[in-house]
Amino acid sequence: MQISIVIPLLNEQESLKELHDWIVQVMQSNHFLYEIIFIDDGSTDGSWETITALSQQNENVKGIRFLKNFGKSQALHAGFKAAEGDVVITMDADLQDNPEEIPEMYRMITQEGNQVVSGWKKKRYDSVITKNIPSKLFNWAARKTSGVKLHDFNCGLKAFDQNVVKAIEVHGEMHRYIPVLAKNAGFSNISEKVVQHQARKYGTTKFGMERFINGFLDLITIWFVSKFGRRPMHLFGALGVLMFIVGFGFALYLGIDKLFLNPTGRLITQRPQFYIALTAMIIGTQLFLAGFLGEIMVRSRKNDTRYTISDKINL
Repeated sequence: MQISIVIPLLNEQESLKELHDWIVQVMQSNHFLYEIIFIDDGSTDGSWETITALSQQNENVKGIRFLKNFGKSQALHAGFKAAEGDVVITMDADLQDNPEEIPEMYRMITQEGNQVVSGWKKKRYDSVITKNIPSKLFNWAARKTSGVKLHDFNCGLKAFDQNVVKAIEVHGEMHRYIPVLAKNAGFSNISEKVVQHQARKYGTTKFGMERFINGFLDLITIWFVSKFGRRPMHLFGALGVLMFIVGFGFALYLGIDKLFLNPTGRLITQRPQFYIALTAMIIGTQLFLAGFLGEIMVRSRKNDTRYTISDKINL
């Protein structure tokens, strides 16, 4: 199979039939062997019934239904796990991503040697105040922090070599940073393509301003995980040892001063240096233990279930 199209969705019933027909037209005109995997992330509007009907019309349509809303990252994880195509395309279900971009993105993966191709919505049809400006700030921070030089981390239209999606773990709210996860996993051929952005035709967006706040928090998380996720002792252990040395230094100074330099002076417990030394050594010990426990957790961690699937179609 050449292409797997993974589409996470939440309450997008109105757009599904039109999106399916558009994708099928593009696939057939380019003679692609394909599958369309819809992941229903707990919709309450009849989206699953539409997916079921589409699967009866087209055997290339497959579906995964979550028991409740678990989030876009979990939906993508389930879709990646099920995908069988040599190239995996992700796109949103709201008709704002243009399926006509798929053939060129497929070519960039298969012929140009790219492992990830990320869409760039250079011209957007969103609110300037609530989406465009915050998105530009967010993307700038993401570029500086991650080192991945993409203009649009939030674009849902992306193409991946199959090896990439099988190697990475998408969880929490990390769907914005799949190219960063790919880079951290050793896939360095990451490119981008200017794609056409469509105005939303049906319904309303499921994301508000809080997604940018969450995005910045996730950015800090992924920076930390990429630097110290596999070696937490290198951070916490180093900070712990440093704090302990500072505390021990103060304690040693107080001891020498009391025993040899000024034996008749005030009590050690009446000096602020005593409490600085005590606090620093306690914090240093705690940080060292945190690093040690982190190392044990990293080595003993098993994959946990982050979502519950209630139904499947053609899978």
